[in-house]
Amino acid sequence: MLRFMPVGDSMTIGSAGEHTWRYRMWQHLCTAYGGPFTLVGPREALHDPSADAPTSYAYADPDFPRAHLAGWGEGWHHMTPLIGDAVRSCRPDVLLVSLGLIDLGFYTNAEQTAGNVRAFVAEARAARPRVRIAVMPVIRNIRVEADTSFADQVARFNELLGKTVADLDAPRSPLMLVPPPRSYDFHTDTYDGTHPNETGEHKIAAAFAEALWQEWELGGPYGAA
Repeated sequence: MLRFMPVGDSMTIGSAGEHTWRYRMWQHLCTAYGGPFTLVGPREALHDPSADAPTSYAYADPDFPRAHLAGWGEGWHHMTPLIGDAVRSCRPDVLLVSLGLIDLGFYTNAEQTAGNVRAFVAEARAARPRVRIAVMPVIRNIRVEADTSFADQVARFNELLGKTVADLDAPRSPLMLVPPPRSYDFHTDTYDGTHPNETGEHKIAAAFAEALWQEWELGGPYGAA
């Protein structure tokens, strides 16, 4: 049984009434991965906008492994202290990580955020030495149009992330930088300039799926789903 753990912020946890890219990824793997697998993590809920809390289970389609480690308003800054326990308890083989927007917007600069990436990887490996980690660069949101300083920090962090991943990659515990979602446009692939709509969910899932297939031969081309 291959275990995938989605790790992310509001774009990963999703909001009440949504499918989430996690669902799209599971749907793809059901067709493309030729063996038993599941999604794991210490959480299952969606974000409930009315309560402003992760208390909803109103998935558009709830019939899938909903486990994850994601949170609305959480980033590398928040997940680094949690990842060790989550990996020990849920025993994922592959982490699918999409973080950073929150960090750069509210908590840490590009260099500090890259430091948290290193700490995150170290904690995950300490808990499960052969874990594979696929990391997506920060997906830009509408704030980059009005805040040039923020846009610069996103670009700088993504540059540092590439170097960090290359530096920390190891045969025993591969670390991969996932190419950004192809043709992703926050004007058309989100419902509010940040959070993915249906097309955005598919594009994020496709980016992970294609990288897993091309680099680690897990699954298959996203079009096979």
